[in-house]
Amino acid sequence: MASAAKRSKKLRILLIPFFATSHIRPFTDFAFHLVEARPGDVEATVAVTPANAPVVQAALSSREPCAGHGGDARVEVATYAFPEVDGLPPGVENMSTVKAEDAWRIAAAAFNEAVMRPAQESLIKASSPDAVVTDLHFIWNAGIAAELGVPCVAFNVGGIFPTLALWRLPAVDIKDAAGGSVTIPQFPGPDISLPITELPEFLRNQEKVYEFDHGAENRFMLELKTCLGFAANTFIDLEPDYCENFIDSGFVRRAYFVGPLSLPPVAAATAAITGGEKSSSACLDWLGAKPAHSVVYLCFGSLTNMSEAQLDELALGLESSGVPFLWVVRVPTWEPPAGWKERVGSRGMLVTGWAPQTDILEHPAVGAFVTHCGWNSVLEAVAAGVPVLTWPMVFEQFIIERFVTQVVSIGERLWPEGAGRRSTRCEEHELIPAEAIARAVAKFMEHGGAADAARRRVAELSAKARAAMAEGGTSHRDLHQLLDDIVAARASGVGTTAP
Repeated sequence: MASAAKRSKKLRILLIPFFATSHIRPFTDFAFHLVEARPGDVEATVAVTPANAPVVQAALSSREPCAGHGGDARVEVATYAFPEVDGLPPGVENMSTVKAEDAWRIAAAAFNEAVMRPAQESLIKASSPDAVVTDLHFIWNAGIAAELGVPCVAFNVGGIFPTLALWRLPAVDIKDAAGGSVTIPQFPGPDISLPITELPEFLRNQEKVYEFDHGAENRFMLELKTCLGFAANTFIDLEPDYCENFIDSGFVRRAYFVGPLSLPPVAAATAAITGGEKSSSACLDWLGAKPAHSVVYLCFGSLTNMSEAQLDELALGLESSGVPFLWVVRVPTWEPPAGWKERVGSRGMLVTGWAPQTDILEHPAVGAFVTHCGWNSVLEAVAAGVPVLTWPMVFEQFIIERFVTQVVSIGERLWPEGAGRRSTRCEEHELIPAEAIARAVAKFMEHGGAADAARRRVAELSAKARAAMAEGGTSHRDLHQLLDDIVAARASGVGTTAP
């Protein structure tokens, strides 16, 4: 434990993520990187509601084996109250812990400033940090930080490609979209079009979230511009044209591209190489008996949005594919079809619950990743050099799929275009039959097939990801520049000011 005098000299950063594991884990990774960048000089605290604290603690525990500075690197957890929400029992505070049809209750509470701001404001003022890092969903924290005279950084757990798409698509009049599809405006690179059914709900409903109104920016954009800067979990060489376009857009005052945050910091990576060990688990042991690049890994994130009928078809499709597979299922009420486990035998492994995804993707036996196209999963696949088969379901996942398949070309759609309707709405999901799944998986994994070509491309990006995080790399430099800018802003007494 550091002395009180030593701790008082530390740069104290308070990070406030949204109520989803897909946000909390990268926020925790970000906190870890911040303290490891300046061991002994930075102390980070991740602030969550009580039921979300275990998510932070689990993420920190997974970092301990490779921590490079022991007690000098401090990430702490603080809690604030979650509001009472009609229809949710006490202690249900994470979108990953409820049924898909109930997740909107948590989201509605989180997006309600009148409900959320008082508790967060009390926490920030009581903590008296030197800087605040806020989730984009809680952009009002920029104003709270400004009142305290401390800098605020907006942190985006997603990439720049989907962010630009989400911020520019509101300019499109969906009602007049030709052929039921829209093309993302003012986008570098290839034209990207999506059916309206594959757009996030707020865009389908033409809600004014990020929209410009007669030349006057809405409050979200105005608050965003008061922030010291905008940090994103990506790296420049992954999406260079889009990063440049984002910098030139004027959306933010300064951009910091600091990922992939799932990779260990420089000092921690060195510690892992010299003395650390990979975590042990039954699935890693199972992978150890499989040939290189032979296994398909399937996981659909912390917000699985798949019907039990679709899970049945997926199970039967994997059985028929003849390909070894490791499948993570987070639907506790579902059971595989009768006799399925016996027929599959040791060729497949079913994991119900948590699995060490980063370690799984790094395993040489894994040859492909069937993913929902959450940004965290895509970035982890890139870092590990694993090609992907895409199966998006909700939110901006269909947009990210276009990045994977049309921009960086590190994978293919599991269900070919034109094979059936896909949608961001559960009730509009069309069942993908077992035969189509088996055919797609088997074809992708065949020797000399699409997976081999995609693997060569993703291997190049993997090397660039690690170079970005290494000392002197672009993400390493941006992380240190961010800390320098926070220190300078704090020393000048300037918090978040208008650009």
